[in-house]
Amino acid sequence: MIRAAIIGMGHWGHNLVQHIQGKSELIQFVAGATRTPSKAQEFAKEFNLRLFDSFEAALDSPDIDAVVLATPHSVHAEQIIAAAKKGKHIFTEKPLGLDTNSAQEAANICINSGVILSVGYNWRFQPALQEIHRLVNTGVLGKILHIEGNFCGPSAYRFGENHWRQNNSEGPAGGMTGRGVHVLDAMIYLSGHIEQVSAQSFRLAQNFGNDDTTSMLMRFKNGSTAYLGTVIATAETWRMQILCEHGWAEVGGIEHLNTWDLKVCLIDRTNVTNKQKPSIYQYPQSSTELAELNNFAKAIVDKMILVQPDGDAVHNVAVLDAILNSAKYNTVVKVL
Repeated sequence: MIRAAIIGMGHWGHNLVQHIQGKSELIQFVAGATRTPSKAQEFAKEFNLRLFDSFEAALDSPDIDAVVLATPHSVHAEQIIAAAKKGKHIFTEKPLGLDTNSAQEAANICINSGVILSVGYNWRFQPALQEIHRLVNTGVLGKILHIEGNFCGPSAYRFGENHWRQNNSEGPAGGMTGRGVHVLDAMIYLSGHIEQVSAQSFRLAQNFGNDDTTSMLMRFKNGSTAYLGTVIATAETWRMQILCEHGWAEVGGIEHLNTWDLKVCLIDRTNVTNKQKPSIYQYPQSSTELAELNNFAKAIVDKMILVQPDGDAVHNVAVLDAILNSAKYNTVVKVL
């Protein structure tokens, strides 16, 4: 049983604990760290957590095997590096970092220190997304031609002007760090690494905070293309459609933390003008948060590296880097 400390005990930190505690045979939370322990005492008591008043105190505890970071985006890379130096395994919420160099440094130091690093892209544990991956790889859908995705909602209205999520340094390109990187990771999972991006990002709805309307066009190294949009000043919605040479697959709706349905529509090759109705597939409800943290714990036991310096999690940050530069300079940017 991996003994973990939750670092950052806000809404999402609570959510991770609630999905794991008493439900996993591989990992449990034994402690938590927050700058204001008084606000977390009731929650800590309910879930039997020892409280630390700092991240550093948690790292110094010999009774903790791993830390789970539910902290602001800008500190992920430095916290990963600090934890690796103390020999602690690390699960971090997405993104891995906000710039390519720090993300690569974090991945490298974990490998060199012999600790496991995992990034919280829980969409990869959705049965529907895994099935799309299978349908592409087995040739049922055929070559991916284009992917369309969006992930939108009223995030800009949830937080006051002084909240860290309204800071451009914490949420560059509007909804990308909170929402868009999930869709981006799913696209990378299905179609591989991205070669170039063209992006635009604006603040249109309010007179404070970060951008609320962001959109991108992308080209993958394999030649396929994609569109991604994230608007954080509208009603909740998300969708991703994968358009392939033999048909399409689609996921989407309002809620994204449930287990998704999948729509698949294939061309009738005997009569291509026949407008086919999609088939709808449903899956038993499960927790992607439980699945991703169980995967992390298993990787620790098996000593299996999950994040490579040239892998998908670092590439996701490189694409985010390119998106920021493209929006800033109004030009097509190659992904490094």
